[in-house]
Amino acid sequence: MEIAQVEITHPDKVIFPKKNITKGDMAEYYDKIADQMLPYLKDRPLTLHRFPNGIGEAGFYQKNISDYFPDYIKTVEIDTEEGTNTQIICNDKRTLLYLVNQGTLEFHIWLSKKDKIRQPDKVIFDLDPPENGFEKVREAAKVVRNYLRKHKKEPQLMTTGQNGLHLYYSIRRGKDFDKIKKEARKVAEEVTRLRPDLLTTKIRKDQREGKIFVDYLRNAYAQTAVCPYSLRANQEAGVATPLEWEELSKLESASFYTLENIFKRLGQIQK
Repeated sequence: MEIAQVEITHPDKVIFPKKNITKGDMAEYYDKIADQMLPYLKDRPLTLHRFPNGIGEAGFYQKNISDYFPDYIKTVEIDTEEGTNTQIICNDKRTLLYLVNQGTLEFHIWLSKKDKIRQPDKVIFDLDPPENGFEKVREAAKVVRNYLRKHKKEPQLMTTGQNGLHLYYSIRRGKDFDKIKKEARKVAEEVTRLRPDLLTTKIRKDQREGKIFVDYLRNAYAQTAVCPYSLRANQEAGVATPLEWEELSKLESASFYTLENIFKRLGQIQK
């Protein structure tokens, strides 16, 4: 099986056992979604979440490029406390499909691009619900949105494909991650003061008292967030899906959109 000049090996290997979704199905998904996904990936360092044997076994995260990866895959050198990492950049479909063939199920991106690696161009808040708390997370998203709009920010909305929702907005590059993280923390603390019954900034789950965690911690150097249109490693084969705000009230769960229904949605919104 060949897609985008990449030989997909073992296409019949089952990746999502509950739905009998194979590696070939996953490769076809990423081939088809590439036009929507690649703009979000462009020029951003990647962390791969690989599941070579499907989600029935433990996967692993990969930041550094493997020495056997082909020369056409672009990279960027990242400064770390220990030295440097050589991380992958995915700017084209061929690279995307190569990484999928390596068992990459999830793609996680930096909030900055390779040319100004210490200056983020977006701010993100991850609304992390307690178990069976999706009704609360919908309400939390509206609270954070209204606060940001009041302060001249226009947040966009995305399901994580897993449990919660992401709110994010673009910023002009110039400030470093430390400054942006402080600003994001201030937002999280202020919205929590507005709705202490609903929201919390407590990091430890056992201290959250069933409230929605407003996670601002991703706004830091070397942190990542799941890329829009990435699959997620759950039984539903959830897809991280950008939404219009008017869709929020009808959304049933963060994994409502999946490999099986995402293209129906895209077809509807593109009409």
